[in-house]
Amino acid sequence: MKPALALVGLLLLASSAEAQSEEVKRAQAAYEDLDYAGAIAAAKAALAASLDRDDQVAVYELLGFAYGALDSTRQAVDAFQQLIFLDPDREPDVERVSPRITSLYAFALGQVLVVRRLHVDSSQFIAGQGSASVRFEVTRAARMRTRLIGPGVDMVIDTQTVAGGVPSGFAWRAMSSDSSPLPPGEYQMITTAYEGARNEFASPPLGIRVTREARDTLAHLTRLAGYEEQPEMVSPPRDYRPMLLSLLYTGIGAGLYLAAEDGELGTGPRTALISVSVAALGTGLFISLRTPEPRPSQTNILYNQLLRDLLARQNADIARENATRRSQIVLTVAPAP
Repeated sequence: MKPALALVGLLLLASSAEAQSEEVKRAQAAYEDLDYAGAIAAAKAALAASLDRDDQVAVYELLGFAYGALDSTRQAVDAFQQLIFLDPDREPDVERVSPRITSLYAFALGQVLVVRRLHVDSSQFIAGQGSASVRFEVTRAARMRTRLIGPGVDMVIDTQTVAGGVPSGFAWRAMSSDSSPLPPGEYQMITTAYEGARNEFASPPLGIRVTREARDTLAHLTRLAGYEEQPEMVSPPRDYRPMLLSLLYTGIGAGLYLAAEDGELGTGPRTALISVSVAALGTGLFISLRTPEPRPSQTNILYNQLLRDLLARQNADIARENATRRSQIVLTVAPAP
């Protein structure tokens, strides 16, 4: 059982092997050889030296795994507590370590007051009208205070009482104490948990980048989508009445012609009647088939005027909106890289 505990712990420890001090590497090597007592002794010797924060995290994590492998519950919990104080967001991967290590870490987490998973969501909004979401967790019920430090800024941006072990947060408007948008730059956000008069814990600083820019204006419209102006001069439909009249006259002429064939009329009148009929038919056809001259369409003129009035009103609304937009500032909030 103990070798199994060591093997599952090696997967997590191997990821932090780079850039470690020699003392930490010796403790790591002893742990990998399943020499838990030697790993613990080397880890304690490493802690006596001057270690940076990352090395301290690696050492306390190794101590927690080694004590867990030796069934030294109290020592394992103590080591995990120190690990949690140094790096509250670091925890064993439940899919890669044994349930015993996970339970020891969870027990240690329940014994301390720490702020975890402090995070700000990347957001873009109009200053004074939007906000960015800030999220965090605290291990026990506590009074929370979040402070912002940056270019010319050092102020408290939120205070609240929250329950332990559940996600909490608040909406941050990225405004200064005088209700003006924050100047662009790099900021640090620190959330401190207070439990009683003496017990408190401040989260590691969260880097935040704030940028600002003028809000884009809207382009003026040149046309309304789905609507087109209509021609104001239109050709009327063809008038076939002249052709009908010419046919009527031709019929009358043909009747007179037939009467003349009976001998009651002379040759002269007959010829004249035929000529008149042909001329009438030709004139009627010419008048009816020619293209009519365009005329003003009062309906289209009124429609176009209404369309221009609507376009002018919408552009007036856009002009007023742009006047407002020119005085607005767009803030972009994101975790600093």
